[in-house]
Amino acid sequence: MKENVNLVNLYFSARDKDGFITNLAKSDCAITEDKVPQTIKNFTQEKNLPLTIGILLDTSGSQMNVLPLEQQSGATFLRNVLTPKDEAFLISFDININLLADYTNRASDIKRALDKATINTGATYGSVTGNGEPRGTLLFDAVYSAANEKLTQEAGRKVLILLTDGGDQGSQETLKTATEAAQKANAIIYVILIADHGFYGGGSFNLGDIGARDMDRLASDTGGRVINVGNNGKKLEDAFQQIQTSCAPNTWPAIPHQPQGRRHLPQARPELRQEPEGPDRKGYYAISSIDTQ
Repeated sequence: MKENVNLVNLYFSARDKDGFITNLAKSDCAITEDKVPQTIKNFTQEKNLPLTIGILLDTSGSQMNVLPLEQQSGATFLRNVLTPKDEAFLISFDININLLADYTNRASDIKRALDKATINTGATYGSVTGNGEPRGTLLFDAVYSAANEKLTQEAGRKVLILLTDGGDQGSQETLKTATEAAQKANAIIYVILIADHGFYGGGSFNLGDIGARDMDRLASDTGGRVINVGNNGKKLEDAFQQIQTSCAPNTWPAIPHQPQGRRHLPQARPELRQEPEGPDRKGYYAISSIDTQ
């Protein structure tokens, strides 16, 4: 049967000088779209919603000497975040895209898969989705695949964490289509920019020249953000800590969605409190119906 869907969920969190505000009420919040006030139908916190985390691990040559840092910090992060009701999966991407660990609520399963990840510096042509360009780092294909194939049908909170230098080569998908796939899956993307100095000839290098602008767009348009750690292990640990804090329970108002066929850009803002602090997803895609059993 088909059932009309006329509500869309918007995620945001708000904090003051003491930390996250956890007692917001519907009357404390206003939502506008194109400057038109929207009616809030439901207003809840995410305390009991499951969390699905996808780790997307760049295993191209630029990660050669930072992979051990990623393996250690990533495993610690999941051990601290995952609860029995949550799930995580791990995908590596280089000239190929590989599902290294499927859905599991055991951080130890992801750790074993992380420990087995290896760098692939091989060269070939044609992406897994049919593009004939030289294949190097299929970043956009990996994001699209994770969002479209792994997260679309999942309920609750959904997060993708990319560990990469931000460079893409040879993907069939684009920044636009990868971003849209994440938005349609209602997933928030965090990008940890990290790379091996030696891969770029040693000395100083600027990750901003490699793909940071694209990564900033990808993250900000889905309600996440970019954290640049260079090749510093302590900064990497701090980055995961920041993401862990952002995965704390957020507020979840629901409003009637507008007609389908275009992207909508509502804004949620607490009226009586501090300005909202992300994740704050920029837009949604309305759908008219879903199949239900």
